Amino acid sequence: MMEEGTIFLVLFALLETASALSFYGDSISFTSPQKNSDGTFKVTFYHRQNGRSNCQDQSSFTCDSGLCSSFVQSSLLQTDTDITGQGRWCQSEGITTATVFANNTNFSVRDSGCCWLSNTEGQTNWTTSADLVLGIRSDTYTLNSCPVTTTVSSLRVPQNCFSSIHLLAHDPDGDLVRCYFSSDAAIPSNFSLDETACTLKGTGQVSTGVHVFELVLKDFSTQNITLTHSDGTSVFLEASDFSSPLCKVKLQFSVEILPPIPSCEAGHVQPMFLSSTPLHGDVLHATVDKSFQLFAQAQAHHSTINDFQVSGPQNMTKEFADGQFGKAEVTLSWTPQHSDLHRSVPVCFTAETNETQSEMRCVVVIVTQASAIKGKAIVHCLPNKMTVVLEKASMPGIDVNFLKLRDPSCSLTSNDTHIMGTMSFSTCGTKLVDKGDFITFQNEINSFELPNAVITRRKIVKIDFSCHFPKAISISSYYNLQDSDYIFTESNFGSFGYSFDIFLDNNFTSKVAPSAYPVEVTLMQKIYMGIQAQSELPNVTLFVESCKATPDDNPDNLLNYNLISSGCVQDETLTIYPSNQTTFNFEVETFKFTGNYDQVYITCSVILCEPGNPFSRCAQGCVSNPSRRRRRALSRETVAHYITQGPLRLTRKNYPNPAVDGNHGLMKKNDIPDTVGPLPANPFPDSPGTKSSQESWKFKDILNTNISTLVFASAFLILVVILVVVIRYFGRKSKAEDQKALIPSAQWDN
Repeated sequence: MMEEGTIFLVLFALLETASALSFYGDSISFTSPQKNSDGTFKVTFYHRQNGRSNCQDQSSFTCDSGLCSSFVQSSLLQTDTDITGQGRWCQSEGITTATVFANNTNFSVRDSGCCWLSNTEGQTNWTTSADLVLGIRSDTYTLNSCPVTTTVSSLRVPQNCFSSIHLLAHDPDGDLVRCYFSSDAAIPSNFSLDETACTLKGTGQVSTGVHVFELVLKDFSTQNITLTHSDGTSVFLEASDFSSPLCKVKLQFSVEILPPIPSCEAGHVQPMFLSSTPLHGDVLHATVDKSFQLFAQAQAHHSTINDFQVSGPQNMTKEFADGQFGKAEVTLSWTPQHSDLHRSVPVCFTAETNETQSEMRCVVVIVTQASAIKGKAIVHCLPNKMTVVLEKASMPGIDVNFLKLRDPSCSLTSNDTHIMGTMSFSTCGTKLVDKGDFITFQNEINSFELPNAVITRRKIVKIDFSCHFPKAISISSYYNLQDSDYIFTESNFGSFGYSFDIFLDNNFTSKVAPSAYPVEVTLMQKIYMGIQAQSELPNVTLFVESCKATPDDNPDNLLNYNLISSGCVQDETLTIYPSNQTTFNFEVETFKFTGNYDQVYITCSVILCEPGNPFSRCAQGCVSNPSRRRRRALSRETVAHYITQGPLRLTRKNYPNPAVDGNHGLMKKNDIPDTVGPLPANPFPDSPGTKSSQESWKFKDILNTNISTLVFASAFLILVVILVVVIRYFGRKSKAEDQKALIPSAQWDN
């Protein structure tokens, strides 16, 4: 019996150890601290812990000695788990509320445990922490809000596909957030951190296996402010003084580097998000006691998406659905409670396959009291400016005289029903934020009080608004847009934009309607495309340095075909039409990529130059030897920007594909995946893509096939008849000549 008991204890200890070896990382997010009537502070934070199989362990946070009068931790709730039954990940979230003594100027919290999952760095124990300063800010008249961040439970990337991981680093106060490796943790080999963009990057080939990361996020005011503490002391902080953060929160996560896969093309084996999915870093809004929904859709042509991994708040539900052609979607639903009011909630998600996962995208959901605040602020995005319109009825008691933009020198206007503001992308404090594939222009409307005001009866107003534009994306993803606009800003050229359109004919006046995308074409059909530049400068020149075709909207696809390279035309069917200095119009005959591809995207690299300058890239024109290009003069031209148009979809009957139907070399109708809903009609009225034209072409194809067979048979029969006639003719002639030769011979004999 003793031996059996010993064995049981050993097995129990092993199970306990296995259970403990499941820490994947964690994150802490604060609500805005509140000052109580007795001078104490109420600090509430949410702790998300990632693991493999045990996500119900109670956290054991401690408040630094002498800081807290009470420390209440709620029970944890599991927020996400692997629905495939493999138990690969789970996540829980717990809520902790602390009451901090009135005479304290800061708040610190700690937690630790064991153990990290087995990793290449040999890390075992982990420690999480957060530190924030408790002082009233002179710019917002409130306590500081800490950066908001989190990750999904388990990040997985194939070794040959790792380049970067974008992490969430949002600050509710609009402060500058920087990310640092924790000073007390090892940094995995061949990894680096872009501190400003908060992006984890590879500096060489990373080794397979699990790597663990411990980061610290710090926020810094972008303007000079004063922090006033309860004890009457104050601290002056200079703008972007990186030695004095307002808050520090730790972010811990693990990344599993998987064995290489055959292709890193997005959407091949690795799922890619489709256009209906929110962008990384988007700020969304939810309303207390009303259901909030977030929808994401992804696709992997050569794999199966079996789940979406989600990091979200308690009581957020996940509804997964898979579709045709490698597509899958998830709907996240959450109803915020009154305790969530004004909370900035991080939500991250990835699309999962057995082999790998998609990129991680994260958004921030801000909880408001009334939906009108989010629903009645309308932003109009134009090529070089944006306009915000607020409906007064949606915010009772709002006073335009006490509202300001980020730059208070810019004013808002109003009438009886609306408050309006218009600004260019380079004025009124508008910020340019580079979000990878997108550029976002951000501004905000804030309320303010008079400097000497002792009391106020006005509500605090804080409304963020923005415009985001793709650096390189097809307008097929945005069928509701009238133009595929790309907006950029450079110091010497201000704000400028490009539109890239498909036209109906070589007059380049009538554009293909957005509803007609994807544009159906036939092989060797002439397609007309035009690029137009818009600029705040009165006199600029557009130069198209390159244009290339790809089978998808990824301009870096290794499968591509050059139409224009280094300013030189490469395709023999491409014709450039004369136009003004800010327009580039051309035509080209359509084609398809060899293999099972039925779409073509065109990506062009464009530059704006000061005209008349012989040293600009525009003046150089076609450069057959790219290495001999002159250096770009910053004051003479912009950098090259990429714009994309498409897709052009080849109609099915035009291209046989032996790989699809090896018996006949023709593509079967059932082998072609149909798009969701009916395909738009061909926008070119004279092309064989319209319905009536398609029917006539089908009839002609059949007719031409039968006629060709008949003609060939007739020609063969005629040829045979002619051959017989010729043979008989020469046979008779030869016989006659032989008879003539015999007659003299007979006479000689006589």
